[in-house]
Amino acid sequence: MRKVAFITGATRGIGKACALRLAREGWDIVVAARSVEENPRLPGTIHAAAEEIRQYGTDVLPVPCNVRDDAQVQEAARATLERFGRVDAVINNAGALWWRTMDETPLKRFDTVVGVNVRGTYAVTEAFLPTMKAQRSGHVITMSPPVDPAMAPGQIAYFISKFGMTLIAMGIAEEMREFNICGTALWPKTIIESYATINFGMGDNRMWRKADILADAVWEILEHPELSNGRALIDEEFLREVGYTDFDRYACVEGGTPLPLSMQVMAAARAIMSAQRNTAT
Repeated sequence: MRKVAFITGATRGIGKACALRLAREGWDIVVAARSVEENPRLPGTIHAAAEEIRQYGTDVLPVPCNVRDDAQVQEAARATLERFGRVDAVINNAGALWWRTMDETPLKRFDTVVGVNVRGTYAVTEAFLPTMKAQRSGHVITMSPPVDPAMAPGQIAYFISKFGMTLIAMGIAEEMREFNICGTALWPKTIIESYATINFGMGDNRMWRKADILADAVWEILEHPELSNGRALIDEEFLREVGYTDFDRYACVEGGTPLPLSMQVMAAARAIMSAQRNTAT
């Protein structure tokens, strides 16, 4: 029986890289995202991503899914189960980025970040939990970091939401252990090439890694639940743990030096965001 992955935010970047990786391994894929029509400012739609993923001969279902919309989440889950009858991995990749201090984060922005990141992850996971319990299997992956309070200053709202995602993965691993449902959080060691890194001026492509490193980590997490369950993992560290040694292949530019995703990098990004805001006003 072919396995099925439901991936939020799978129209571009990390989400699509994960979808392509799993499709290459014979998984059927649900591309769940908000983008249903082309937007020149943010290329990629669920339909275009589905066509690209189908090159591997897998069955792909594109579904509209704004994770802040409860009705859309439930409909996406219903469509998935109607089509495939099961779900083996729920990959919570959809995210909202806001690296600013509390005095630059009005409640409306706080609600958006928390609504997309932690509430959206909760809503999607909860929608598939009855099915995973019934089939007594499944793996919930959240794209979120190990809980470290030192990361919060300067981006309190963002890390409230991201740490919340991690707690969902950790909690699922314990609460659903008797049903053989696993939970894992995953975070990059370095800056990953994305529209966010480009738009916020986080260095240049000599300092970035391809999203493929996270996609490979997702695959290995699913292949090694005995090693990944109940953990908050860093991509490179876990890949080394399971035997990977060549990390140069993930560099966006041959010979480049990927930049660690540190608090200093986030501080620089905050300065750019604040400057952009001041220019706009």
